[in-house]
Amino acid sequence: DTANAPIFGIDVHGNVNEWNDKTAEITGFSKEEAMNYPLVSAFIVPKLRQSVQEVLDNALRGEGTSNYELEFRTKSNEIRYLLVNATTRRDAENNIVGVVG
Repeated sequence: DTANAPIFGIDVHGNVNEWNDKTAEITGFSKEEAMNYPLVSAFIVPKLRQSVQEVLDNALRGEGTSNYELEFRTKSNEIRYLLVNATTRRDAENNIVGVVG
């Protein structure tokens, strides 16, 4: 939670299940406000929703993406640009359970 970089994650349904302190600081949304909401429709600017969804869908198939730019909508309706990686998250049995960025 205290990493110096924004870290957020989604489950296989695209809902937020990880949101560290730096992500909260950048977006203005607390962890409690973000958890279980759909990442793309709730926090990504409309013009990038389709491309971000494709990156996340690829990661949910095991194909990560490095260095892609996100535009988060903040709680105060500002835009924050983040350069992130989309990494597949797996459980102990190697099943895909989500994505961390």
